[in-house]
Amino acid sequence: MISAGDFRNGITFEMDGNIYQILEFQHVKPGKGAAFVRTKLRDIINGSTVERTFRPTDKMPKAHIDRNEMEYSYNDGGLFYFMNTETYELMPLDEKQLGDSLKFVKENDVVRILSYKGSVFGVEPPNFVELVVTETEPGVKGDTAQGATKPATVETGATITVPLFINQGDKIRIDTRTGEYMERA
Repeated sequence: MISAGDFRNGITFEMDGNIYQILEFQHVKPGKGAAFVRTKLRDIINGSTVERTFRPTDKMPKAHIDRNEMEYSYNDGGLFYFMNTETYELMPLDEKQLGDSLKFVKENDVVRILSYKGSVFGVEPPNFVELVVTETEPGVKGDTAQGATKPATVETGATITVPLFINQGDKIRIDTRTGEYMERA
């Protein structure tokens, strides 16, 4: 059991017959009245998000999520194949199960497959990846007032914003949790 006062981002719990993961939480202590916890939750099975408030003393049963490391092998139409690195078995997953979690993952990268009671519901990429910029416009001289940015497409096809000094062919480091540029690699 986990109490609402102990909520943190990423924690999963059971409520109303569904499994929810905390995306955002905020402990609120108003001037009048009792404290409460405002949360933004994602139903891990169907992907919908919901906002709920809890009293800090509310208790929920914690859901155990299995995280298995697998290597992303290839995609074939709408199916994406992942290889178990110990048994070398391939597991196909469809786009609905993955969402946009593979936008920073390239072939042969190791990811975590998330499942609950044997049912796969998502993929967790590594926190940081290094990718090559395949397309971006050159920075305009004199357009560097303060932290100017431009869009760039990386080798997986995802588009992110990068500083003006990044050029096509540069290898950059990306935080996959936020989708933000970190540094040159």
